[in-house]
Amino acid sequence: MTSLPLTGSRRDRTAPTARSRCAPPCASTAGRDAPTGLRAVGRAAHRRLTAGGTDRGANPVELAVVMPAVLVLLFSSVQIAAWFVARSTAMHAAQSGVNAQRVLDAPAGAGEARAKHFLGAAGDWLVGAKTTCAATATEVTCTVTGKSLSVIPAVRFDVRQTAHGTAERWTNP
Repeated sequence: MTSLPLTGSRRDRTAPTARSRCAPPCASTAGRDAPTGLRAVGRAAHRRLTAGGTDRGANPVELAVVMPAVLVLLFSSVQIAAWFVARSTAMHAAQSGVNAQRVLDAPAGAGEARAKHFLGAAGDWLVGAKTTCAATATEVTCTVTGKSLSVIPAVRFDVRQTAHGTAERWTNP
C-alpha cells in the first residue's frame, strides 16, 4: 500500500484507489504464465500441510472410524438386493409351475417339475428351494420356499412365494 502525504485538507485523505490497495498476489495475471500462479498456490498449500497443526494425521483416523460403517452399509445393501432377486426367482418359478399344471389334462407332477427346472436354470439365488403344487378341479396353486443367497455370513432371509391360476377345463355353455 502506498502512503499518502498527510496534509490538513480532507481532500488529501481520500481512500486509496483499487489499484493501490491490491497486493502483488491479487494483481492481474495478464502476461504471466499459469504455472507460476499454480506454484504459488502449491507453496501455500505445502506450508499449510507441513506446519504441523493439530489436524496432522486426522484423515487416517477418520477413515478408520467411518470405514466399518461404510462396509456394513455396502454389504447389507448387497444382501438386500440378493433377497429381492431370490424373491423374484421364487415368484417366477411358482408362476411357471402354475402355467404347466393348469393345462387341460396335465399330469400330476407337471407343475413341480417345471418349477424345479426353472429354479435349476435360474442359478443359486434361492438356496434349498422346495416346490409344492396343489390342483383342484378349478384352481392351481404353486408355492416355492427357500432361503436367499447369503452375502453376509450366517444371514439368510426366508423366501416364500405363491402363484395361483385357473385350471383349464371343459364347461357347458
